[in-house]
Amino acid sequence: MRFAGLPLAGTQIVKLPVDVQLVICNTMVRHELASASTMHARGVRRGRSNLADVFPEIRAIRDVTLSQLEAHRRDLPPKVFARCRHVITENARVKSAVEAFHSGDTSALGPLLQKSHRSLRDDYEVSCRELDLMVEIAVAQPGLIGARMTGGGFGGCTINLVKSAAVTDFRRNVPRNISPRQV
Repeated sequence: MRFAGLPLAGTQIVKLPVDVQLVICNTMVRHELASASTMHARGVRRGRSNLADVFPEIRAIRDVTLSQLEAHRRDLPPKVFARCRHVITENARVKSAVEAFHSGDTSALGPLLQKSHRSLRDDYEVSCRELDLMVEIAVAQPGLIGARMTGGGFGGCTINLVKSAAVTDFRRNVPRNISPRQV
C-alpha cells in the first residue's frame, strides 16, 4: 500500500476486511502532470538537501522526522517546507493505515484518508476543485469510511473505502450529487 507519490522504504501487502470495498470515482478531469510533478519532486529534493547539511544521516526525506523539519522551518522556502511536511506526514499515515488494516481497525482509516487528502490539497498542492468536490460528496454518503484523491493529482480519480453493504447506494448517489454548476 502506497499513498504518497514518493516511494517508501519497504512495502507490505494488506488485506481489505471482507465487509469493506474500494470504490474508484473518476472526475473525468484529465491531468497534465509532467512539469508540476517535476517541480514538486524538485522541491522535496531541495528540502532533503538543505536538511542533510544539518543532519548528514539523511538520505531521503523519509529519514527526516517531523520535529527535525519543524525545527528548520525557517531554513526552507514555505512551499518546500509544506511539500516536505506532506511526504513526512503521509509516510506516517501510511504506517498507521497498515497497522489499522492488520488490527482490523477500519474506524482509524477514515481520518487517515481525510488527512491525506487535505495534505495533498494544502501542502503538496496536487488536488483540484473537481477532486475536492468528489471527496466532499463521498464523505457525505452513508457507509463511507474514508476518501481521498489518488494518483498524481490535478484531476483523475478518488479512492473511497466503503462498507460493503453501502456500496450500491454509494455508487448510485455520488453521481447524482454532482451538478454541472459545481465543477
